[in-house]
Amino acid sequence: MAAKPIKRVLIANRGEIAVRVIRCLREMGIESVVVYSDPDARSQARRIADYAIPLHGTTPAETYLNIPKIMAALKESGADAVHPGYGFLSENDSFARTVRDSGATFIGPSPESMGIMGNKVEAKKLMRRHQVPVTPGSIEPLSSLEELRALTSEFGFPMILKAAHGGGGRGMRVVRSDADLQAAFEATVREATAYFGNPEVFCERYIENPRHIEVQVMCDSHGNGIYLFERDCSIQRRHQKLIEEAPSKYLDESERHRLGRIAVTSALAAGYEGAGTVEFICEGPGRAYFMEMNTRIQVEHPVTEMITGIDLIREQLRVAQGETLSVRQEDLVVRGWAIEARINAEDPVNNFAPTPGLITQWQVPQGPFVRVDTHVYQGFEVSAAYDSMIAKVIAWGRDREEAIQRLTRALAEIEVRGVPTTARFHEAVLAHRDFRAGEFNTGWVEAHLDELKEVMVAADGSSLDAASILAAILVQEQGREETLGVAGARDKWKAAGRLSGVGRHA
Repeated sequence: MAAKPIKRVLIANRGEIAVRVIRCLREMGIESVVVYSDPDARSQARRIADYAIPLHGTTPAETYLNIPKIMAALKESGADAVHPGYGFLSENDSFARTVRDSGATFIGPSPESMGIMGNKVEAKKLMRRHQVPVTPGSIEPLSSLEELRALTSEFGFPMILKAAHGGGGRGMRVVRSDADLQAAFEATVREATAYFGNPEVFCERYIENPRHIEVQVMCDSHGNGIYLFERDCSIQRRHQKLIEEAPSKYLDESERHRLGRIAVTSALAAGYEGAGTVEFICEGPGRAYFMEMNTRIQVEHPVTEMITGIDLIREQLRVAQGETLSVRQEDLVVRGWAIEARINAEDPVNNFAPTPGLITQWQVPQGPFVRVDTHVYQGFEVSAAYDSMIAKVIAWGRDREEAIQRLTRALAEIEVRGVPTTARFHEAVLAHRDFRAGEFNTGWVEAHLDELKEVMVAADGSSLDAASILAAILVQEQGREETLGVAGARDKWKAAGRLSGVGRHA
């Protein structure tokens, strides 16, 4: 594939990933175009992008999931490429094909690769052909309740039902007895149809409280593939990741490279190009099963960037232009440790209820080796229409303990008024002896939630002694630096929020 320089990119997304892509584009001298819904009319992405086009609407279906509207914006903007970010249409092979057919470059894998790896059933069949270990379960989508019952007789309970085209923790049901099979099967089919537009469902043996380990891969159009090591995403609640770290304390060096090689094999088997993540479910350090591949950039990609020094968005753009990978596998080494905490507009004490509203005060962490990816600013309105994540705080250390200490310090600096957030929850997790020891799994948060709530309540002032215990583990670093984010942005970027339609910033 000959190099084809990209000049202008339309970002078919919103929030912090849109801001992240815009910043990379600016560093590379490539123009940016954002599309925005009515609630995002005053978004940070709109304020700093080179061009902005309204989608007119409130819900995702009306806006960021509306392929005809986004394609019309692509034509209007004159962009020659599309970056899908994560979520929304990022793993929609029909959208990728539509972009390609328009003559524009889709910054991601081909529609064919996306279709194979985006379908969990087809992906597992491909993995089996290439001797990649997969979780025992159905090979084809389930055709009936009777077929499901036959499989449970073969593999036993518990089983988990999953939407074949699902993701993000939706379209999933754990079944522990024959009495629950029918209701679970019918509910999963309904969710698969409602969320993903496809009723296909498959089943596999449910592994109780495993570790969730994923490997970042990058492939180019010249047949090269590399792995950029693993991330441990086992701190979850209801299949939603909360804290991610790289590398994983769970793996030794040999297992780290073994999973990496398996991940590259998986990607190249599908003819993959671009950034992708191969996810594994682990019963033990030496017993890891292929779970799925996310055919896009991940929310948690910053921790990989922090330990490798590789800008994954820049690498995506280089590959999309037909260039070869900028690094070889032998050039990559793990440097230190990085941990990311997702800051959501949710009330963790009140069952993580979403808390949309106006942010009246916004202060994010500062200091060395701390990164904050966010689209939020003081006066920003958190909409109930979209995901509740408002920031990611990432800290790097020379080792895991230093990374934990630095992230703890950074979280203590967060000052948000107007909406409750999950910042104190993350402090409580980082303080826990199990997390410090690296002894946790995907069920750990639910098992310790009451204990964590007690620490959060204490940290808010109801128990000075408990708050003092929590404070004792904080590493207080002195000095302030300029707030990360939009500080120092050129005045003409700020004018974007006043523009309507597509227009060059003056």
